[in-house]
Amino acid sequence: MDSDKQGLKLNEQSHEQTVYDYNMLMSAMNVSVSKHLLDENFTVIWANDYFYAQTLYTKAEYEAIYQNNCSKYFQQDPEEYAKFASAVSKALSEGKRSYESICKMPQKGGSYIWIKISGVVTDQKVNGIPVLYSTFVDVTEAVEQKELQKQLEKRSQELQAALQEAEIANREKSDFLSRMSHDIRTPMNAIMGMTDIAAAHMDNPDKIRDCLRKISLSSQHLLGLINDVLDMSKIESGKMTLAEELIELPEVMDTIVSIMQSSVKAKQQNFDVRLQHLRHEQLYCDSLRLRQVLINVLSNASKFTPPGGTISFDIEELPSASAGQAWFQFTVTDTGIGIKPEFLRDIFKPFTREKDSRIDKTEGSGLGMAISKKIVDLMGGTIEVSSGVGAGTSFTIRLPLQISTLDLHAFKFPDLKIIVVDDDVIVCEYTTEILRQIGIRADWETDGQRAVQKVLTAYREGRPYDAVILDCRMPDQDGVETAAIIRSNISAPLPIILISAYDSAEIEEKARQAGVNGFMTKPVFLSTLCRALQKYVLGEEVTGEQKGAADFSGKRFLLVEDNELNREIAVEMLESTGAAVDMACDGAAGADKFIASPSGYYDLILMDVQMPIMNGYEATRKIRAAAKKDALTVPIVAMTADAFAEDIIEAKKAGMNSHLAKPLNLATLVRELGKQL
Repeated sequence: MDSDKQGLKLNEQSHEQTVYDYNMLMSAMNVSVSKHLLDENFTVIWANDYFYAQTLYTKAEYEAIYQNNCSKYFQQDPEEYAKFASAVSKALSEGKRSYESICKMPQKGGSYIWIKISGVVTDQKVNGIPVLYSTFVDVTEAVEQKELQKQLEKRSQELQAALQEAEIANREKSDFLSRMSHDIRTPMNAIMGMTDIAAAHMDNPDKIRDCLRKISLSSQHLLGLINDVLDMSKIESGKMTLAEELIELPEVMDTIVSIMQSSVKAKQQNFDVRLQHLRHEQLYCDSLRLRQVLINVLSNASKFTPPGGTISFDIEELPSASAGQAWFQFTVTDTGIGIKPEFLRDIFKPFTREKDSRIDKTEGSGLGMAISKKIVDLMGGTIEVSSGVGAGTSFTIRLPLQISTLDLHAFKFPDLKIIVVDDDVIVCEYTTEILRQIGIRADWETDGQRAVQKVLTAYREGRPYDAVILDCRMPDQDGVETAAIIRSNISAPLPIILISAYDSAEIEEKARQAGVNGFMTKPVFLSTLCRALQKYVLGEEVTGEQKGAADFSGKRFLLVEDNELNREIAVEMLESTGAAVDMACDGAAGADKFIASPSGYYDLILMDVQMPIMNGYEATRKIRAAAKKDALTVPIVAMTADAFAEDIIEAKKAGMNSHLAKPLNLATLVRELGKQL
């Protein structure tokens, strides 16, 4: 009996020694060995010292904190726990008894290591639950090296892609500069050539007039190219900003339509401008940039639409969930040549232009769409394009703009009845709707002949119309012909107003002979319509209406400009309005001249910005700080070649009232002076 006990004791000692030796061997080999229940928590039954050492907890801490519960240990990283749990489940579902998995194991203190787990499910069970043996080794260095290799490969691919993009961009810029060199030289050659021709025909006024017209057109084209390059430079440097000012949408649209008239007239294109659901006309935005975007898109539509084609410009107000804001949608659709699918993808990329024999002779910088896209993005809007080769193109621009409500109470009308005649149903419906908004009864007709019958019938039945609003261009019978027929059949006074998206100056005499009383330019806004009715139907004087040519007789301006040629041009323009002009050659002299003059002597100051000795901003600050009665009230208008929003903002900060971009345009100059005075 004693010998049996002694043998059992030796066997136990041998087993303990074997376990100890195995534990030491595995620890020396940096291998964790553990025994788990195959339950939802992978409960630890036994583990060697290395298992606990890698957790950075002691065995006592691990058991006390986590109760040998692996899922609890991984509770901060459930995704990592799910990795090896999923590996075990997958192996069992496939009838396998072993599994492998690599996961990230948390450690005490918030650190972690990467481990490779290998395990096998045994036939042994504890309380009916299968037992599995598991080992893991630290593979952090290998994993991190692999991850580093992946990152290096990814970085290498990114650098390679960036290099290719840079090479493509450089080629595109080189091609662009080559094209720009040609495009800039073309109008420059025209300007220089026409100047020489004019000088050689001083005794031929008609020839000189023709040369001057071509010089003007070439100068405008050259200015457009330069502005595009400067805008793109601002965009690439991330310095383009937007001004926010209260604008009158009718005024902005009138300018845009006026600019487009010469282009569509030259190509004899049909130009339709329509408003839909417009409720607000006063908006807060950068009017310069808004015009730039819309003119870019409209100009492209005209360029790439053949003679006789159609360009439609729709302006629609959409509802907005934000108070004090509305979405405005501008849609330009043409029946032009369309855009190839491969170029449609890159249409908003700078320095690219479609290679197409159909448009190789079309002039332009190729930057217009890229600039437009950037401006729209800065305004928080979207620009989309759809096109098909030979099927025309449509651009849709949506902009969120702050609104200011128009006071309809300023317009009061008696009980009037008006008929609107336009071959475009949308124009008819919109115009009659806004007439009804201000309490005017309105009918509409899309055909000139039917409109005549409707007007004559109403007159004979004793319920005549109080006014007729006629579209200028209609098929079969246009507005002038319709007006003439109405006049020849009705002796009673009946105001007839002609509306058109084209310049009415060339048909004005013929229209007045036909009996037309007044003219409106499309699109017809509510305020524009109300003022026309006040003037032509009620015979009232319209406040704020420009009368005749600009006349600033009796006004005295101070022109501060360092460039002699620019001074000569500005003086000629200003004196053509009847104003007296004094001059100064730099900012310091200009400020001193104003300060030395009696109060009220100057009605307005035109101040160049970039000047020697003292620039325009400094001179303005000196004037505003002067101890004179009119130092703070005299209007000061900046003149500068910098037409960016930040320059306009800087001018206002300095105390200037407004801003004119060089080169000066007489119409723009007169309009701005009129505002200030």
